[in-house]
Amino acid sequence: MKALVFERSLPRFAASRLASGLGSGRGAKVAPLRLVDTEPPALPGEGWHRVTPLLSGICGSDLATIDGRSSRYFEPLVSFPFVPGHEVLGVVESAATGAGGTPLAAGARVVIQPVLGCVARGLTPCASCRVGNTGDCEHTGFGHLAPGIQTGFCADTGGGWSAAGLVAHESQLYPVDDGLSDTDAVTVEPLACALHAVLHAGVGADDVVAVVGAGTLGLAVVAAVGHLTGQGALPLPRVLAVGARYANQRRLAEELGANAVVPPEQLGRAVRRHARSMVVGGAAGTRLTGGADVVFDCVGSSESIAASLDVVRPRGSVVLVGMPGRVHVDLAPLWHREVRLAGTYAYGTEVLEHGTRATFEVALEAAAAMRTGRLVSATYPLERFEEAVAHAGAAGRRGAVKIAFDLRSGARGGRR
Repeated sequence: MKALVFERSLPRFAASRLASGLGSGRGAKVAPLRLVDTEPPALPGEGWHRVTPLLSGICGSDLATIDGRSSRYFEPLVSFPFVPGHEVLGVVESAATGAGGTPLAAGARVVIQPVLGCVARGLTPCASCRVGNTGDCEHTGFGHLAPGIQTGFCADTGGGWSAAGLVAHESQLYPVDDGLSDTDAVTVEPLACALHAVLHAGVGADDVVAVVGAGTLGLAVVAAVGHLTGQGALPLPRVLAVGARYANQRRLAEELGANAVVPPEQLGRAVRRHARSMVVGGAAGTRLTGGADVVFDCVGSSESIAASLDVVRPRGSVVLVGMPGRVHVDLAPLWHREVRLAGTYAYGTEVLEHGTRATFEVALEAAAAMRTGRLVSATYPLERFEEAVAHAGAAGRRGAVKIAFDLRSGARGGRR
């Protein structure tokens, strides 16, 4: 069976980095990513099950890896060769017990919570894993698995970009209701990231909230705010402002509930108007005297972090949702305005008004309520992976958001 395998090759890594200078995703042809015939990975131990992928998304972290631009911080937390793909909708091949003890029949659809925490690794849970915050696991390089922070970056588990299948621990398997479409379901993982970020950001009633970046994560943050406020789990912000470069992004942001959607260069003006801020400065530049209470940076670049610091109020919060790498940012505004800069990674257990719940449980409900499958713009078979990666890298410019591999029987892919 076919699978896309990413290998350790410094020359190809360098070549893909050079090619990506012409545009994200352009490095797929020269990257150490190959379509090969392979067998499914072996079951690592008790509680593990085989999963056949149906749809698997292409994430920004996947693009960074293929482009040769991922942070070297992750090198000890990844094992080669690995099959990418951590945004996975699949079916379990045999009867299983899923997360929380949910029984799963053979052939049941599941989404995979990809973080490989202590339980999946056969270890006594660390302090974070004991309370369900597997994203903060202290043992991602230990146990009976090769290093890998998630499925899709671990040599022993396989990943979603494979017709051969992957293996997942029962703690990673969340059942998908019959009423949820395949495209809605494949957005659950990025939506869980967005929900985790929003729930930890401290959004208050009557706040001005800004979102920098309107790709998958930015639009997922808008959907997360819409779902949580609709459920009474989050105070309703007075303004949800989004900087969206392309018309398709602006339309989706408005459909999902944003009430101030503008081109990125106008986000500061929109925030100033709604926060009733003044502007100070002259030839050397201008600065807002106030700003947004919370800013979600859904890009993670030097430019987006700088833009976030430009529009946040004194003692406000900038939340990094998009994966950053090495950046060059002037931190004077962070220091001068006593801004809180916080990262949010993955998901775990969320504290809600009526108790705690797994982020993925909330994300499955949010995907259904907000119909986030509308973010899936096109699908491709594995054989067209170079086209798929190039499309994902240029998604906004090409009027798209989420690109995914379609591994369903007889699927040919194409625009939705």
